Amino acid sequence: MQENKAIKTQSYLNTNEIAAHLDNVEYIIMAAPAPEHFSDTPIHVSIFLNTSENFSEDIKELILDKFCTDYDITKSAEVMSQVMPVGFALTSHETPMPMLLIKPQDRMSIPSVPMHVIDFLADSTYFEEVKTKSLTGWSYIYESK
Repeated sequence: MQENKAIKTQSYLNTNEIAAHLDNVEYIIMAAPAPEHFSDTPIHVSIFLNTSENFSEDIKELILDKFCTDYDITKSAEVMSQVMPVGFALTSHETPMPMLLIKPQDRMSIPSVPMHVIDFLADSTYFEEVKTKSLTGWSYIYESK
């Protein structure tokens, strides 16, 4: 498998920049290679919903099912769906990279906003470059007006 370099962070958006950046964003979907020992679920998927609303378990399941249908996602496993702090890194890519902040030191040092995040392992034909080239990518989906 091809070895890819880590995405280097140049800086982070501050909370005002994040708010402006997320204007009209419905959600962000990110796909990255899963750790190698998860061969049945080779893709780490993160969906960042532009809301800080906590949903009931029934609604969470419906949202996940919709994304799985829309993005040809199968074998979803290790699903986490909750409001979490999300920071945005400026990199060499065109759009800021969303970052789920797990570590306490990151939560303290990186500006963030609360977003409902659905994070899981899966397989999908939609994200083929993640599996074949070990690439990480994200897409912003905007609200239609």
